Amino acid sequence: MKIGVFDSGYGGLTILEKIRERLPQYDYLYLGDNARAPYGTRSFEVIYEYTLQAVRWLENQGCRLIILACNTASAKALRTIQQHDINPDKLRVLGVIRPTVEAVPALTKTGHVGVLATPATVSSESYSLELAKENQALIVTQQACPMWVPLIEAGEHLSEGADYFVDKYLQAIFAKDSQIDTLILGCTHYPLLLGKIQQRLANDISTISQGTIVADSLADYLKRHSDIEADLSQGGTCRYITTESEKKFRDSASLFLSTPIVAEHIELQ
Repeated sequence: MKIGVFDSGYGGLTILEKIRERLPQYDYLYLGDNARAPYGTRSFEVIYEYTLQAVRWLENQGCRLIILACNTASAKALRTIQQHDINPDKLRVLGVIRPTVEAVPALTKTGHVGVLATPATVSSESYSLELAKENQALIVTQQACPMWVPLIEAGEHLSEGADYFVDKYLQAIFAKDSQIDTLILGCTHYPLLLGKIQQRLANDISTISQGTIVADSLADYLKRHSDIEADLSQGGTCRYITTESEKKFRDSASLFLSTPIVAEHIELQ
């Protein structure tokens, strides 16, 4: 059986790449719902419906374990799906928020944490709630960054035009709390802006990018769940599926992956 990796757009490819670097032996199936992206400005009901459709499709393709490599889907749909829509004896669905949160206490010295994310992730309060579970003393400040994903997916994230929106959202979050010393990039697209973000931060501010954290967390999860690990096939393969045209997906994926890929088209419903 395969490991499924799902994202509403392309950012989950940054998670997949780090997972495959860490755990290259397994077979992977990546699904991007690119035709209906972005999820970040959609309602809870729509995000849940679309995410569940993706989970069902991956399950039907023989996935034993599915990673929601999307902060919006993890925030808005994961818990409901885990509690009401799957049999955990047959399928496990994991997100990216919990592993990210677990990395925070070791990094922050001031106890002031910033979250940069999509509007949907911010409105869900998922990071605030999960960080409070980790340490109630943490002070969490969130900032929605609605223009970052469109800039990245248009291939404009390295342009001078992107500088304006990087400055805008960073200035906004530090205006809310100048004591932030740890910034969570709460969207899997945002690592492509990491260079610009870090250029604008003081040296004593840590930035959390999710790929390596999620990959390490998955490796630990499989060690602790040997029954699931034993069910996973180990051919080292990866298929890429999109709800968008194969060519557009292939061209856009080149922004996120270091090697060329072949994509297949499906429709979710």
